[in-house]
Amino acid sequence: MTKQRKLDGIFGLSADFDTSLIALIPVPWEVTTSYGSGTSRGPDAIFQASPQIDLYDARFGDAYTAGYFWAADDSTERLRKQNDKLKPLAAQVIDEWDESGALASREVMNNLEVVNAGCAEMVTNVHARTAAVLAKGKIAGVVGGDHSTPLGAIRAICEKYGPNKVGILHIDAHADLRHAYQGFQFSHASIMRNVCELKVPPKALVQVGIRDFCQEEFDFIRANSNRIHTHFDADIKRELFSGKSWLSICEKIVGELPELVYFSFDIDGLSPDLCPHTGTPVPGGLSFDEASFLLEVIARSGRRIVGFDLNEVAPDRSGSEWDGNVGARILFQLCGWAAVTNPRR
Repeated sequence: MTKQRKLDGIFGLSADFDTSLIALIPVPWEVTTSYGSGTSRGPDAIFQASPQIDLYDARFGDAYTAGYFWAADDSTERLRKQNDKLKPLAAQVIDEWDESGALASREVMNNLEVVNAGCAEMVTNVHARTAAVLAKGKIAGVVGGDHSTPLGAIRAICEKYGPNKVGILHIDAHADLRHAYQGFQFSHASIMRNVCELKVPPKALVQVGIRDFCQEEFDFIRANSNRIHTHFDADIKRELFSGKSWLSICEKIVGELPELVYFSFDIDGLSPDLCPHTGTPVPGGLSFDEASFLLEVIARSGRRIVGFDLNEVAPDRSGSEWDGNVGARILFQLCGWAAVTNPRR
């Protein structure tokens, strides 16, 4: 059994912002979630489980010595309170939308306006915090919360490196390409549509493990095939079952990415036995080892991970740490490979 270290910082490390290469920005937010709940508690669950991880990794060594700082601040708690205030309003919108496919009552339409404004404030908050991290020459990692949380971070990173410079590698069960899903401009189901429509856009969106999507999203992928490359889970499994190696599939995925890579990791991209309490689990998906190996292939290709997010981790209300444990271990992989690909280190 791993000996638990004193819980000072993430992974039980003692770190400060000035000397750390990576700053992790917790965003306890799940306002527009439309199925399961609990992802706003994901950052805390990951933090609490993280000291169980042994710090040395045979593949990226002592990357942790670069410093991983948990950048919680006063705005983190403000976002949590705002989330708790807006979520009941969003629930009324979702209920009316699910019943009729549209909004009719003035009260609920007003709720939608309030929720959209609040979500825009969250995006602005994460953008500002990320920009401050980048200005210090550090790597920013967002820890959600639902998948709407990293939009501000992706925007800040694209602005830093310039238009068509950064590739987004997106692991997820869902395509997240819906336009203003249920009327929410910043829905968790619209994150990658919003990324594609940024004023300073990424060069490419490469999606892996997608297995739950609507026709609108499928048509959007096909209409934008020059910049969206979607590796559907069914196609990946067909190749694996036909004898193709995971290495060759990873090399194809990585070959579609530019030199600078942002990794957006929705935990439901994994097999649901690894994240049973996530908001919208879907059968299929990647194993833990497949996901971490993909990260390794990116790093060994010479590409640079310039930012990342981990989202949709939801703890078990009964008290089990399994979801938080898996989330913490994915976060440790993201941090480690980001650190070793960074020229500053």
